Amino acid sequence: MQDWSPGSWRTKPIVQQPTYTDPGAVRAVEEELGRLPPLVFAGEIRSLHQQLAQVAEGRAFLLQGGDCAESFAEFNANKIRDTFQLMLQMAVVLTFAGSCPVVKIGRMAGQFAKPRSADIETRDGIELPSYRGDIVNDFDFTSEARIPDPQRLLRAYHQASSTLNLLRAFAQGGFADLHQVHKWNLGFVEKSPQGEKYQHLADQIDQTLAFMEACGVDAENTPQIRETSLYTSHEALLLGYEEALTRRDSLTDDWYDCSAHMLWIGDRTRQPDHAHVEFLRGVKNPVGVKVGPSTSIDDLMRLIDILNPENQAGRLTLIARMGADKILDKLPPLVRAVKESGRSVVWSSDPMHGNTTTASSGYKTRSVDAILREMKGFFEVHRAEGTYAGGVHFEMTGNNVTECIGGAYQITEEGLADRYQTQCDPRLNGEQALELAFLIADTLKQARSGSR
Repeated sequence: MQDWSPGSWRTKPIVQQPTYTDPGAVRAVEEELGRLPPLVFAGEIRSLHQQLAQVAEGRAFLLQGGDCAESFAEFNANKIRDTFQLMLQMAVVLTFAGSCPVVKIGRMAGQFAKPRSADIETRDGIELPSYRGDIVNDFDFTSEARIPDPQRLLRAYHQASSTLNLLRAFAQGGFADLHQVHKWNLGFVEKSPQGEKYQHLADQIDQTLAFMEACGVDAENTPQIRETSLYTSHEALLLGYEEALTRRDSLTDDWYDCSAHMLWIGDRTRQPDHAHVEFLRGVKNPVGVKVGPSTSIDDLMRLIDILNPENQAGRLTLIARMGADKILDKLPPLVRAVKESGRSVVWSSDPMHGNTTTASSGYKTRSVDAILREMKGFFEVHRAEGTYAGGVHFEMTGNNVTECIGGAYQITEEGLADRYQTQCDPRLNGEQALELAFLIADTLKQARSGSR
């Protein structure tokens, strides 16, 4: 790593970046960010690395989820609480089904920037710069709103700091009590149109908790029942922001990107010789790479060797986002090649990004059925290859939005307009996300039994 520094990415080609009108203002903001406290700490990052190593070895399962892109306008305590609550609810179901720890990582406290398919957006013949997330510019379709503003980097930092404070309070303050979370799940089962499907699993969890209490294991004498850990993650897209928050650990002398516990590289920025790979190869955080249908075996192997040259378990997560119609064809050769090479990775399924469509009403949407099909295909591939399907990665919110069609409550294309609130990609609402957790419970149980 002698040829790496937090700023060495600046010598490489880079894509998906905003064009600021005042480079001096950008440098001033980055210098100010560099003087601010870290958002997360090296010890926390090392703890996540250890837990992801368990996932890589088939002894735990990864649940990663949260907003497509966090919003300045929608920032409030209730929204953070509801998404955190949903993560807990899903984790209880998956923990029981898999009989293993579930590592919880939120797309929170930093997921502000979004890559775009085009630099320019056109509406009614008017061309403006594309919206790249609240950390860059505003969603409103006006010339002034779409000008990239470096002051937004500071606003994103302070919102991330407030979000992390609240998440830590929820995780350690009793809100995460296992009995309370199970009561929320029972309420979901009772209301769901398909609740009978989930009742057996809910009853089993109920009996287990009752047995534990009878044995004297409760929240008063067992902290693990009333507390939890939730880590944060986001796509490392704006490398000036990431560099400014990269600090050298006083204990190990290693570099850590202290903007989040885990960072990932998107499918549009994973070029092995480009800036995003260059930056993330040098920080000690766990990192992820989105693996789409265009990923070749050679490129994947090169990325693995660059990002995890010491072959550390838990260092690298490969996030497959193939699409329901392509996963059974595109994923097996990649999984097979990684296995045969002896490289240690976590395989996770992102069943959202490959299944985006446009409804007749013009809304971008995703089908719950397609999401479920891709997840099932992901597990099927790993079962056939003798490898471990290590996790799932959802764009979701605890809010009662109508952005994805289908599910037990049968949101239709006509119903999308009711509560379509996303500024970027469609998200699962709380009921749809929890429904998927119950539906994949049996699949996870089979996958876990096969990996032992």
